[in-house]
Amino acid sequence: MSAIDWKTLLDAATEVAAKAYAPYSNYTVGAAAYADDGRVLVGCNIENSSLGLTLCGECGLISSLYATGGGRLTAFLCVHGDGELVTPCGRCRQLLLEHGGPDLPILSPQGEVTLADLLPQHWLDYVPPERATNPHPDSRNRHPGLVPGSPDEVRPGGEPT
Repeated sequence: MSAIDWKTLLDAATEVAAKAYAPYSNYTVGAAAYADDGRVLVGCNIENSSLGLTLCGECGLISSLYATGGGRLTAFLCVHGDGELVTPCGRCRQLLLEHGGPDLPILSPQGEVTLADLLPQHWLDYVPPERATNPHPDSRNRHPGLVPGSPDEVRPGGEPT
């Protein structure tokens, strides 16, 4: 059994979901997490008429992490509107990975899982730690190959281009 106080996060996520701006989908989302210093962080979705500019609740949560001092995420959950647990979308799973790592505990509709359970082949493996802005201690370039978007892309085998 986990020692994580999930109820506190569930209550915080449900409360912030009520503040979401979702006039197009009517699908409000609240996200809550603990930082490594014990802070409770929250975020809610903010839709935009262009849809592509919509911000998920996890985006606001990560912004809150840095706006309040930085650190690492140590537990996470997200809810729809009335407190129903949901899982983060694929984009947000990658965002959470960079700031919480693959072992980040997540409370999902199926129970407690790790982020690696939800995102088994993630991009963090492809980003060399020296290029990551807040590398997780487990990050390493285990899959040599191209580093997408890098000005010094690496060929298979690790040779610079």
